[in-house]
Amino acid sequence: MGSNLPPRYPAADRAAAGSAAAGQQDARQAVSALYQAHAVGLIRLAVVMLGDRPAAEDVVQEAFCGLYRRWDQLHDPGNAQRYVRSAVLNGCRSALRRLQRETRSARADPPPESTESAEALALVNAEHRAVLGALRRLPARQREALVLRFYLELPEPEIARSMGISQGTVKSTTSRALAALGRLVQEVP
Repeated sequence: MGSNLPPRYPAADRAAAGSAAAGQQDARQAVSALYQAHAVGLIRLAVVMLGDRPAAEDVVQEAFCGLYRRWDQLHDPGNAQRYVRSAVLNGCRSALRRLQRETRSARADPPPESTESAEALALVNAEHRAVLGALRRLPARQREALVLRFYLELPEPEIARSMGISQGTVKSTTSRALAALGRLVQEVP
């Protein structure tokens, strides 16, 4: 009775197992290629949104992990880059909300700009720091619109899809954000 032979599986079970393994390999290769091509730009996007490189790297990594987990649910793998970009923006929104809750609960002032690393300060001159500081003070939607438009240089239709808003809202949000950014930059001593 105790045979050392492997159990026999019906041909359909073997085919399904092989198909799942092939799909997993395809997902791994596709997500890896997408990561290699776009991770640095998405990390830069998240750094601008969050002002914190380690948090930005975490957000981008989680976005790519989410893409990998949901690869088989994508209707069009050609939209994978858009999916990851939207996931990064959503991750930044969540991180900023979490930071706001922590700040409110601790009743602490936001950290001063001097808490940035020496490396970050050396890489960015005073004018850029002033603009980035003012950009971080904008409401999240305005900040996202400006970063997508001027940092990633995306066209309005792509910004609208990434943010989940209409093109008209992109235009008005960008206009209001530029005006507010100009006022905030002028306030900096």
